[in-house]
Amino acid sequence: MKNLFLISLFSVLALTVNAQNKTANSLSYKTAAGIKIWDGAGLSLKTFLNEKNALEFVGFFNSAGVRVVGLFEIYGDLNTEGNLKWYLGPGAHVGFYKGNNNVIGVDGVIGIDYKFSELPLNLSLDWQPSFEFTKGYGFAGGWGGLGARYTF
Repeated sequence: MKNLFLISLFSVLALTVNAQNKTANSLSYKTAAGIKIWDGAGLSLKTFLNEKNALEFVGFFNSAGVRVVGLFEIYGDLNTEGNLKWYLGPGAHVGFYKGNNNVIGVDGVIGIDYKFSELPLNLSLDWQPSFEFTKGYGFAGGWGGLGARYTF
């Protein structure tokens, strides 16, 4: 059992190092994980389905509560090298806020994404307008953020 654990651990480490090497000197990436900062902070996971489409999942945390967002993003190039891209798309969210204020809603996203050519790092900046279907809520234009993600 101990040997199986060690073999699994070394396999995961080897795959991680291999993935790092592939994206460290590349202008593109398949998956990225990191943080998104705006009103509070969030954990972000982005994965490409193909060259032009990605899914992004963000869990925002702030003093009011937690908001979980799923986005479908469509990408296009902004420069000839291909490491600066625009993106936009639809999404949805659920929020769990203080005072038992739970919400559900739809989102949009528009932003830019930059992948460093010599580092396994990507940065993004986006705006996420949303509409919440809960009494007392409605349109919210204050979501989005600055993302920093490790690419692999």
